[in-house]
Amino acid sequence: MPGSTEVAIVGAGIAGISAAWFLQQAGIRVSVFEKGIVAGEQSSRNWGWCRQQGRDQAELPIVMESLRRWQEIADQLETDIGFRREGSLYLCENDTEMARHDHFMAFASDYGLQTLRLNRAELEKLVVDCPPRWQSALFTPDDARAEPSLAVPAMAAALRARGADVIENCAVQRIATENRRVSGVVTEHGEISCSTVLVAAGAWSTFLLRDCGIRLPQLTVKASVARTAEAPLIFNGNASGSQVAFRRRLDGGYTVASTDYLEVFPGIGHLSYLREFLPLVKTSLGKLKLRVPELQVDGNYTRQRVLNPVPTAKTVARIRARLSDRVPSLRGIELVETWSGMIDALPDVVPVLDRADSIDGLWISTGFSGHGFGIGPGAGRVMADLIQNKTVEHDLGRFRLARFSDGSRLELGPAI
Repeated sequence: MPGSTEVAIVGAGIAGISAAWFLQQAGIRVSVFEKGIVAGEQSSRNWGWCRQQGRDQAELPIVMESLRRWQEIADQLETDIGFRREGSLYLCENDTEMARHDHFMAFASDYGLQTLRLNRAELEKLVVDCPPRWQSALFTPDDARAEPSLAVPAMAAALRARGADVIENCAVQRIATENRRVSGVVTEHGEISCSTVLVAAGAWSTFLLRDCGIRLPQLTVKASVARTAEAPLIFNGNASGSQVAFRRRLDGGYTVASTDYLEVFPGIGHLSYLREFLPLVKTSLGKLKLRVPELQVDGNYTRQRVLNPVPTAKTVARIRARLSDRVPSLRGIELVETWSGMIDALPDVVPVLDRADSIDGLWISTGFSGHGFGIGPGAGRVMADLIQNKTVEHDLGRFRLARFSDGSRLELGPAI
């Protein structure tokens, strides 16, 4: 345990480790504190898509940078993290489904992103034994994939080798302040002095910030995922359509998921936020299901070191049925593993990347709403520059914390 550091980061997921990566490159002493293990929660449990396609307009330039950063990071790591730029497909059964992408296509080319509308003949050249139900697709050839279970742990190992502190099983219990300025972090193993803290604690961020007098409306959303045994090549990148998603894995199988069933677990500490989530619930009616919390996500950071929810049997059954019906090439392929993760969701489905105006030296990077893995390095670079008081070329107005308190009308981003 260090007695002091320059920047303390709470959370060793993709957001925290990416910020530490760029701070350490700048010669700043950084210490990352994780109550469980590196990438133990959603950062190792997501689909592994590094996607520009279908992004919120304000996110798009950051995620485009993020993919360049992903390549730089992958080239520096000793571990092959499976980073491959093999593209993303949104598979469509009819013109109505294709029309849902018109909004994104209206601005994508303005940022220099090549996204194509494919007809059936063009789609057949990309997808092996393409099922007849898919008549067209949206395709971004420059999108990428990576292995979540490998990527962030490999980055953390490289950070440690370069002298950064990445301390596991060490919960930050509160942020210490003096005269509304950060003075350190109080962990379960002692206090560490510092002048800057970045809260990148995912689903736990709202409770740590609440103790600082900062209100962040955030809910936890459960998603269940599976992986197949080694399977025939269908498409080498990311694909989603007909309520099922699949992504080619480094091991020759696929990470697979149902795209129309998520569970919301509001605890007592979340109840005051429910009103702000009503617009999102209305637009996702039928997809989001309210459930009695099976895990306590609250201000007790040591009760559950790692959120490890049990995969929902109904969702796993949906995945099996959808694969059999919609992706015939995967019919009969065994699901060798299933798991679930808790997504940190905000009411407008885009993150907070901002400082806390009420406490000098306190920064926030959370609420990625299921879209954080791909944008992680880009967001980490943004936060590292902000902390160093450098100019950031991206417009961050969409990601300000004050949007939840200044009377602004929240604009919903792409669905979780």
